[in-house]
Amino acid sequence: MPIRPENRWLYPIDWQQLSDTIRFDRAGARCEQCARPHLRFVAHLGDGRWWDADAGYWRSDRGRRIAVRGQGRERFDMAAVRTTYVVLACAHLDHDPGHNLPGNLAALCQRCHMLHDAAEHRWQRWWNVFRLCALRDLYEDPRLTRERLARHHLSA
Repeated sequence: MPIRPENRWLYPIDWQQLSDTIRFDRAGARCEQCARPHLRFVAHLGDGRWWDADAGYWRSDRGRRIAVRGQGRERFDMAAVRTTYVVLACAHLDHDPGHNLPGNLAALCQRCHMLHDAAEHRWQRWWNVFRLCALRDLYEDPRLTRERLARHHLSA
């Protein structure tokens, strides 16, 4: 994931080299959570199960070999199969960009990274709404109703 400019100072100056070491040397260009390969299109079922073309079988969202129901006599719906282009990122497991020890870093595909950061994203979304509401409370006249506010903006 790209680093926001306001957070860039939290990362070490050699972050790119550190990230490359984790993603390619340690993880072998595969997600350390689900084993999806870097910079490849992967067929998946949307629930974490994906087709490993190199190995020739389906894997779970944890990278384990699985048998997909309906693969035998009955076929699963091919419309359910989608493709995703996989890009690995180096993630901080404790969400602290200042903690850059190898044990705290993991090479994750975008799906695993989003799942890992879900709570952090929910908090950030709440914080943004809270901040915008607070700014509105500071600078808008609380006596204005929505209708009066709309008329005010239309006449201006």
